[in-house]
Amino acid sequence: MKIHKGANAFKGEKQTVVTIGTFDGVHAGHQKIIKRLVDAAKIENLESVIFTFFPHPRMVLQKESGLKLINTIEERTEILEKTGIDHLVVHPFTQQFSRLTAQEFVRDILVNRLKAKKVIIGYDHRFGRNRTADINTLKQFGEEYGFDVEEITKQEVDQVAVSSTKIRNALLEGRVEKANSYMQSPFCLTGKVVKGRGLGKEFNYPTANLNIEEDYKLIPKNGVYVVCSKIKGERFFGMMNIGTNPTVGGKDQTIETYFFNLDRDLYGIELKIEMLVRIRDEKKFDSVNALKIAMKQDEAFSRQYIRDNYAQ
Repeated sequence: MKIHKGANAFKGEKQTVVTIGTFDGVHAGHQKIIKRLVDAAKIENLESVIFTFFPHPRMVLQKESGLKLINTIEERTEILEKTGIDHLVVHPFTQQFSRLTAQEFVRDILVNRLKAKKVIIGYDHRFGRNRTADINTLKQFGEEYGFDVEEITKQEVDQVAVSSTKIRNALLEGRVEKANSYMQSPFCLTGKVVKGRGLGKEFNYPTANLNIEEDYKLIPKNGVYVVCSKIKGERFFGMMNIGTNPTVGGKDQTIETYFFNLDRDLYGIELKIEMLVRIRDEKKFDSVNALKIAMKQDEAFSRQYIRDNYAQ
């Protein structure tokens, strides 16, 4: 897969089949569209192109919405790279771009830049200035500029019954298993391991403290989760706490992971941690001893869950 930073950077050699969208979460519905894109490219001897945006349009046009995304742009790119597409165009979404008319977008980007011979799009897709154009408009432009439009029907979309909004809501409620089923892969948090307060080590649970730089990244509901991560090619399971550590007087949210059967210094390395299932809410215990007992119970739950679901 070739990655292009903006439509102007696209240098495809053949005509293309294109789909357009933000693809946050790359869920089952997105995957259905992408498979159709890849299949059409093979059948019609075209190159497949996903045209996506960063930042998310709502982050530019509705800043007050406080939208958080399921994937960072790097995570989204990594997922899309596994789908078999030829090109990913990550176009900067700006106020200026949002003011392009529908015809300008079709003529200047789809046709002149991306060399679109076919566009595959959802029945409810809207585009152009103030999102005034719809799929019927796109079909009219297709006749004018010489490309076909293939529609993903409402019935097909409803069959999948999933959306990025549903995934975000599930994560904010702590229901990572539900979110993972929507995406057909585990939700991930990616960041650098930084020094924390060192309290985990005092409890015999030394933790890797994850720092996520992207402030737009969605963090699931505070609580304790079973997780896993690949570290230098080897998979390790563990348990993660998202929260403020109220029992020991914490104030700021932290993301701390205790990995089982791992004894090495992780400071400074970048980790991608997959979240598998939620164990419980974070709570303020009456004493540090009560917290330690709860952590032992969390560990027992985690190890049993791993044995039940990931035994070799």
